[in-house]
Amino acid sequence: MSGQPAQPVIDTHVIVRDGDKILFSQRGGPYGRGRWHMPSGKLDEGEPLTVGAARELREETGVVVDPAQLRLVQVVHHRQGEDVERIGFFFEATKWEGQPANKEPEKCLALEWFTIHDLPDDIIEYPEAGLRGYLDKTNRLVEHGWL
Repeated sequence: MSGQPAQPVIDTHVIVRDGDKILFSQRGGPYGRGRWHMPSGKLDEGEPLTVGAARELREETGVVVDPAQLRLVQVVHHRQGEDVERIGFFFEATKWEGQPANKEPEKCLALEWFTIHDLPDDIIEYPEAGLRGYLDKTNRLVEHGWL
Protein backbone atom coordinates (compact mmCIF):
# COMPACT_ATOMS: atom_id res chain seq x y z
CA MET A 1 0.00 0.00 0.00
CA SER A 2 1.31 3.39 -1.03
CA GLY A 3 -0.66 5.53 1.40
CA GLN A 4 -1.95 7.59 -1.55
CA PRO A 5 -5.67 8.32 -1.81
CA ALA A 6 -7.56 5.82 -3.96
CA GLN A 7 -8.76 7.03 -7.34
CA PRO A 8 -11.36 4.44 -8.30
CA VAL A 9 -13.45 4.54 -11.43
CA ILE A 10 -17.08 5.10 -10.43
CA ASP A 11 -19.57 2.93 -12.30
CA THR A 12 -23.36 2.86 -12.28
CA HIS A 13 -25.34 -0.32 -12.99
CA VAL A 14 -29.11 -0.42 -13.43
CA ILE A 15 -31.10 -3.52 -12.60
CA VAL A 16 -34.20 -2.98 -14.73
CA ARG A 17 -36.75 -5.23 -13.09
CA ASP A 18 -40.15 -6.24 -14.39
CA GLY A 19 -41.59 -8.67 -11.84
CA ASP A 20 -39.19 -11.62 -11.77
CA LYS A 21 -37.44 -10.54 -15.01
CA ILE A 22 -34.21 -8.52 -15.28
CA LEU A 23 -32.90 -6.82 -18.42
CA PHE A 24 -29.40 -7.90 -19.51
CA SER A 25 -27.05 -6.57 -22.15
CA GLN A 26 -24.62 -8.82 -24.03
CA ARG A 27 -21.22 -7.15 -24.39
CA GLY A 28 -19.94 -6.46 -27.89
CA GLY A 29 -16.70 -4.67 -26.99
CA PRO A 30 -13.36 -6.26 -26.16
CA TYR A 31 -13.95 -6.48 -22.38
CA GLY A 32 -16.25 -9.43 -21.68
CA ARG A 33 -17.25 -9.87 -25.32
CA GLY A 34 -20.29 -12.14 -25.64
CA ARG A 35 -20.91 -12.14 -21.88
CA TRP A 36 -23.87 -10.64 -20.04
CA HIS A 37 -24.25 -7.75 -17.59
CA MET A 38 -26.85 -5.15 -16.66
CA PRO A 39 -26.87 -1.76 -18.43
CA SER A 40 -23.99 0.20 -16.93
CA GLY A 41 -21.35 2.81 -17.49
CA LYS A 42 -18.93 5.27 -15.98
CA LEU A 43 -20.08 8.30 -14.04
CA ASP A 44 -19.16 11.59 -15.70
CA GLU A 45 -17.29 14.21 -13.68
CA GLY A 46 -19.68 16.49 -11.78
CA GLU A 47 -22.64 14.16 -12.36
CA PRO A 48 -24.83 12.86 -9.50
CA LEU A 49 -24.96 9.06 -9.27
CA THR A 50 -28.65 8.67 -10.06
CA VAL A 51 -28.44 11.08 -13.00
CA GLY A 52 -25.47 9.15 -14.40
CA ALA A 53 -27.27 5.83 -13.98
CA ALA A 54 -30.38 7.16 -15.75
CA ARG A 55 -28.23 8.64 -18.54
CA GLU A 56 -26.33 5.40 -19.15
CA LEU A 57 -29.57 3.40 -19.18
CA ARG A 58 -31.12 5.79 -21.73
CA GLU A 59 -27.98 5.85 -23.92
CA GLU A 60 -27.70 2.05 -24.02
CA THR A 61 -31.35 0.97 -24.13
CA GLY A 62 -33.56 3.97 -24.87
CA VAL A 63 -35.37 3.32 -21.57
CA VAL A 64 -36.12 6.54 -19.68
CA VAL A 65 -36.19 6.47 -15.89
CA ASP A 66 -36.59 9.34 -13.46
CA PRO A 67 -33.36 9.46 -11.43
CA ALA A 68 -35.46 10.00 -8.29
CA GLN A 69 -37.14 6.63 -8.93
CA LEU A 70 -33.85 4.70 -8.87
CA ARG A 71 -33.26 2.77 -5.64
CA LEU A 72 -29.69 2.05 -4.52
CA VAL A 73 -29.56 -1.70 -3.80
CA GLN A 74 -25.88 -2.70 -3.84
CA VAL A 75 -22.33 -1.34 -3.85
CA VAL A 76 -19.34 -3.29 -5.17
CA HIS A 77 -15.73 -2.29 -4.55
CA HIS A 78 -13.96 -4.13 -7.36
CA ARG A 79 -10.25 -4.57 -7.90
CA GLN A 80 -9.79 -4.90 -11.64
CA GLY A 81 -6.01 -5.16 -11.58
CA GLU A 82 -2.89 -3.92 -9.86
CA ASP A 83 -3.55 -0.29 -10.80
CA VAL A 84 -7.32 -0.14 -11.32
CA GLU A 85 -10.10 -0.28 -8.82
CA ARG A 86 -13.76 0.50 -9.37
CA ILE A 87 -16.72 1.29 -7.18
CA GLY A 88 -19.99 0.19 -8.72
CA PHE A 89 -23.31 1.54 -7.51
CA PHE A 90 -26.20 -0.78 -8.40
CA PHE A 91 -29.66 0.74 -8.74
CA GLU A 92 -33.02 -0.95 -9.16
CA ALA A 93 -35.50 0.49 -11.67
CA THR A 94 -39.08 -0.77 -11.54
CA LYS A 95 -40.78 2.20 -13.28
CA TRP A 96 -39.67 3.51 -16.67
CA GLU A 97 -40.85 4.71 -20.04
CA GLY A 98 -40.15 3.12 -23.41
CA GLN A 99 -39.30 -0.33 -24.70
CA PRO A 100 -35.70 -1.53 -24.39
CA ALA A 101 -33.80 -1.38 -27.68
CA ASN A 102 -30.13 -1.77 -28.50
CA LYS A 103 -29.02 1.86 -28.92
CA GLU A 104 -25.28 1.04 -28.99
CA PRO A 105 -24.86 -1.85 -31.44
CA GLU A 106 -21.10 -1.22 -31.61
CA LYS A 107 -20.87 -2.03 -27.88
CA CYS A 108 -23.82 -4.39 -27.39
CA LEU A 109 -24.70 -7.62 -29.19
CA ALA A 110 -28.16 -8.06 -27.66
CA LEU A 111 -30.61 -7.02 -24.97
CA GLU A 112 -32.58 -9.81 -23.35
CA TRP A 113 -34.83 -10.41 -20.35
CA PHE A 114 -33.93 -13.27 -18.00
CA THR A 115 -35.88 -14.41 -14.97
CA ILE A 116 -34.22 -14.31 -11.58
CA HIS A 117 -34.70 -18.10 -11.52
CA ASP A 118 -32.91 -18.65 -14.86
CA LEU A 119 -30.05 -16.16 -15.12
CA PRO A 120 -27.46 -16.47 -17.90
CA ASP A 121 -24.45 -18.66 -17.07
CA ASP A 122 -21.87 -16.22 -18.39
CA ILE A 123 -22.44 -12.98 -16.47
CA ILE A 124 -19.27 -10.89 -16.09
CA GLU A 125 -17.96 -11.47 -12.54
CA TYR A 126 -17.93 -7.86 -11.32
CA PRO A 127 -21.58 -7.06 -12.16
CA GLU A 128 -22.58 -10.57 -11.11
CA ALA A 129 -21.19 -9.86 -7.63
CA GLY A 130 -23.53 -6.88 -7.36
CA LEU A 131 -26.49 -8.75 -8.80
CA ARG A 132 -26.02 -11.72 -6.46
CA GLY A 133 -25.72 -9.41 -3.44
CA TYR A 134 -28.95 -7.70 -4.50
CA LEU A 135 -30.84 -10.95 -5.11
CA ASP A 136 -29.51 -12.65 -1.96
CA LYS A 137 -30.30 -9.56 0.16
CA THR A 138 -27.18 -10.21 2.20
CA ASN A 139 -24.59 -7.51 2.68
CA ARG A 140 -25.19 -4.31 0.69
CA LEU A 141 -21.42 -4.04 0.12
CA VAL A 142 -19.38 -6.60 -1.80
CA GLU A 143 -15.59 -6.43 -2.07
CA HIS A 144 -14.70 -8.26 -5.27
CA GLY A 145 -11.27 -9.13 -6.63
CA TRP A 146 -9.38 -8.30 -3.45
CA LEU A 147 -7.19 -10.90 -1.77
